[in-house]
Amino acid sequence: METMRVGLLCILMLACGFRVGADGWDHRYKQGDHVPLYANKVGPFHNPSETYRFYDLPFCSPDHVTEKKEALGEVLNGDRLVDAPYELNFGEEKRSKSLCKKALSKKDVGKLRDAVSKDYYFQMYYDDLPLWGFLGRIKKDKPDSSKSKYLLFKHIHFEILYNGDRVIEINVQTDPNLSVDITDDKEINVEFSYSVSWKKTEVPFEKRMEKYSKSSFLPHHLEIHWFSIVNSCVTVLLLTGFLATILMRVLKNDLNKYSHDEESIEDQEETGWKYLSGDVFRFPKNKSLFSSIVGSGTQLLALTIFIFLLALVGLEGTNWVRNLLLTGCLFCGPLFLTFCFLNTVAIVYSATAALPFGTILVILLIWALVTSPLLVLGGIAVALTYFQLAAEDHEWWWRSVLCGGSTGLFIFFYCIYYYQARSDMSGFMQTSFFFGYMTCICYGFFLMLGTVGFRASLIFVRHIYQSIKCE
Repeated sequence: METMRVGLLCILMLACGFRVGADGWDHRYKQGDHVPLYANKVGPFHNPSETYRFYDLPFCSPDHVTEKKEALGEVLNGDRLVDAPYELNFGEEKRSKSLCKKALSKKDVGKLRDAVSKDYYFQMYYDDLPLWGFLGRIKKDKPDSSKSKYLLFKHIHFEILYNGDRVIEINVQTDPNLSVDITDDKEINVEFSYSVSWKKTEVPFEKRMEKYSKSSFLPHHLEIHWFSIVNSCVTVLLLTGFLATILMRVLKNDLNKYSHDEESIEDQEETGWKYLSGDVFRFPKNKSLFSSIVGSGTQLLALTIFIFLLALVGLEGTNWVRNLLLTGCLFCGPLFLTFCFLNTVAIVYSATAALPFGTILVILLIWALVTSPLLVLGGIAVALTYFQLAAEDHEWWWRSVLCGGSTGLFIFFYCIYYYQARSDMSGFMQTSFFFGYMTCICYGFFLMLGTVGFRASLIFVRHIYQSIKCE
């Protein structure tokens, strides 16, 4: 009997742990089933990085706010999912249901007015489908009038499309006629309400996310301009072809001149690039830093293109342990310092972009337990596959890295132009996040493209000096 009780208890625990329908695990619902709706965050429309918790603004909130357990990717994205106050049960239509009656203080009115003036939007998730909407709008009595009215939407209409027993799409509509004036600093009483309508659709469940991949809630200037990318790629390919053609013709003439009559050329004085044959492979200055830049750039480039088969070439020396540690910290060190600064700014502003300590600890453990062992293995591979470059000159080494990596500097200059001329971002927090992350990205481009420049230069130098007879 006792065994049967234990068995029944285990079955009940499993049944409670694997709820069907209520949590949207299989996205199938019956009439009247609860469909999960989570409120995520709010923030200025033109400042994507400046987001705050949904209930940081004086919305209607339950007595006890339940937070959804989030995955690591959701936390890194700044998501802070909590239960929304709306009830959107499957298949149930609602004409106009009162959400709550809220007395807004002067402080609450000022906070909402500031949010409306900055085009604040809210984001929610309904059955894993994202939905967005604005909090209010600014109304001018006359086009040339300097005085504006700040209107707060107090009614939201949810339009939900379904196919069979599954949710396909959800849209949010606000009615400007159902709004309240929050221009003046005074206490007001507001009754928030919402309505729900359901419509059938023939769109299959497997294609319900196509709408979100084709359209974007972001400003138009944040979308990808594919024509510009293709145009730039074609231009680069044409210029590369012209340069390669000219270089090959000049190099072919030089090789023919140096190799035409070896006996007579031994008695002549060497001129041109052949004169540097004894010095061209001499070690560069700061070879530890140079080798660390090349190592970090190679690692980032391999991660970017997923599979990059390249034999790592060592640069000789006995301080390989120091070089190994420097390679590991050269990119991760500045990135971690920038992250600490930006996370501190986010904490000061109470933004959702601020990562909790537990998430930071998980990231550090991933770096320590995954990246660092791979780095050590890469350093051992460098030591095992190391061979000595016939070396004397070092003048071209740093120049090849700087020429290739200078593209990262050009990208950063474009980021400055984009921020000033194209975007509507403002505020210290958004500015610090934008330039902080762009600096890290441009630094990564510098390491990757600098490595490409060095590798290409190394192959080229080896080729031309292997093609001639050097004393």
